[in-house]
Amino acid sequence: MDLRDRVALVTGVGRRAGIGAAIARELARDGAKVFVSFLRRYDEAQSWGGDAAMPEALLQELRSHVEADGCELDFADPTAPAALFAAALRRFGRVDILVNNAAHWEAGGIERVDASQLDRHFAVNARAAVLLCAEFARHKVDGSPGRIVNITSGQGLGPMPSELAYAVTKAALDVLTVSLSAELAERHITVNAVDPGPTDTGWMTASVKAALEAASPTGIVASPQDTARVVRALVSDAAAHVTGQIVRVRPGGTMVPP
Repeated sequence: MDLRDRVALVTGVGRRAGIGAAIARELARDGAKVFVSFLRRYDEAQSWGGDAAMPEALLQELRSHVEADGCELDFADPTAPAALFAAALRRFGRVDILVNNAAHWEAGGIERVDASQLDRHFAVNARAAVLLCAEFARHKVDGSPGRIVNITSGQGLGPMPSELAYAVTKAALDVLTVSLSAELAERHITVNAVDPGPTDTGWMTASVKAALEAASPTGIVASPQDTARVVRALVSDAAAHVTGQIVRVRPGGTMVPP
């Protein structure tokens, strides 16, 4: 899967054990130049905690394989997607692969949800992804292959009652994937989504992980690398005719724990 002539833009790359970092590493190993985005204060506010030095450390790691760069920005700002794309273009002159991985999550069911919480989720999980896809489509006009991969979360497979704003806004990526794939097909741009399923990125308690292992037909909880390998396949020339698909990186029947 030779990606040496491609430039990849990957969002939400702020955690060493995260899916975004795994995707960036996987694409770099196959030769793609990589531009990443991250937001330290988001991870610092979560239960898993932040790692202020991580983005620079990851970039140094990527640079052992390819040219790599990145920037910190907040998708709460509606101008951030255009600013990010412009920064990637300034650095590399083109973007061939877009991976919408950035996500905002807060716990909260129907008794807790309000307009502010919905807006915070919508800005990152839906609006930023759509606007980045729009920037990609506007600039990808040379006829060369283009690849968009949206990282979704399988909301339609089962209930997520304590994560209502997250579930509603992430589910929008499934609809975006199907509709946009038809619109961009004639331009040699594929649009697919990858649903990682429950993935061990450091957020799982021992009891949650044990429950998922017991519920999985394989007895295994997915790793970030599992998703990264699927993304790598979808952005390669081997997947030139695969578009409008939502790929589940999980055994059948595996759900998000309640």
